[in-house]
Amino acid sequence: MTENTTQPVSVYAEANPNPESMKFVLNSTLLGEGGSVDYPTVESAADSPFAQELFNFDYVSRVFIASNFVTVTKNSPVQWPHLIPELRTFIKSYVEAGGPIFLGNPVTTSAASASAEVPADLSAEDTEISQKVIDLLENYVRPAVEQDGGNITFRSYKEGVVTVNLQGSCSGCPSATVTLKAGIENLLKRMVPEVTEVVAEGVVL
Repeated sequence: MTENTTQPVSVYAEANPNPESMKFVLNSTLLGEGGSVDYPTVESAADSPFAQELFNFDYVSRVFIASNFVTVTKNSPVQWPHLIPELRTFIKSYVEAGGPIFLGNPVTTSAASASAEVPADLSAEDTEISQKVIDLLENYVRPAVEQDGGNITFRSYKEGVVTVNLQGSCSGCPSATVTLKAGIENLLKRMVPEVTEVVAEGVVL
């Protein structure tokens, strides 16, 4: 279980490329460094009382929790300036009161942890390429994506095609296509010549 302290908590809102998402940054830790948890539905948030409480706001459609921030995605036409004060007050009060963030240890994801998902039946060459891709995602791509309130994880590599999973603010972001193709795909092609394309799982580009 994540421990909270009783020190005063500051929370500030930070915009990101997805106009439907807002990143709320805290001066306290919500989750261990390097991990993140994405809750696309209230049902998926069964292990997080904090996320469940956020879903009680009828305009909240997705919750993404990382080390010191939570990204909230809305499904309402109401603009963020009208919603931020309410969410910021709730987050500050909840964390200051020592409310539980998770029940037990959450199953977190990161580009690095995905290395365990590399299939054992891949050829030695494909396994090596997969590991190179994972290292690049973890060291170069993920920090930038996290800065925007989201996360990216490696899913697979096959015949030149890298499949990734976008989470948090990156999921459903209008600029995700540009980020994926102009940014991530170009980087991986340059650093790993065997890569010919990068696609996002469940995202229609």
